[in-house]
Amino acid sequence: MSSDRLSRRVLMLSLLGLAGCGFAPLHGDGGVARGAFSFEAEETVLGFRLSGRLAERLGAAQTPEYVIKTTITTSQRAAAITEEGDTSRLNIIGTATWTLLDIATGTQVAGGDVQGFTSYSATGSTVATQTAQDDAGDRLAVILADLIVTRVLVALS
Repeated sequence: MSSDRLSRRVLMLSLLGLAGCGFAPLHGDGGVARGAFSFEAEETVLGFRLSGRLAERLGAAQTPEYVIKTTITTSQRAAAITEEGDTSRLNIIGTATWTLLDIATGTQVAGGDVQGFTSYSATGSTVATQTAQDDAGDRLAVILADLIVTRVLVALS
């Protein structure tokens, strides 16, 4: 019983300490970086999906202070092969090269490469395989965008 009271007191004091230090989230609703970014990506489906996910995570540009420029390269590799030698599952491996630029000065604040992969089944009809491949590309764009967001927020903190 007394340990519950003690842990509640510690929690309340910790929350008071955070409130007093001027803590503000870096992104999210009302965050200091929300809406401060514009995005430039390749004019491909994957580039469009990547930009969309970046905007979803960092907010649509209202008064952009920074621009995030990205390029994406992908490759495919067989992940599972049947006894007959047919490929039944493929991995899509993606690398996104990103640069964070300060719009006012034109200087590079941060940049780098992020990598991710996802896979899809190639055992159905042509239409089913193409749909699975498109869905895997969408998932890859989300993975790469989330990795970029993490690195951008770390660079700005």
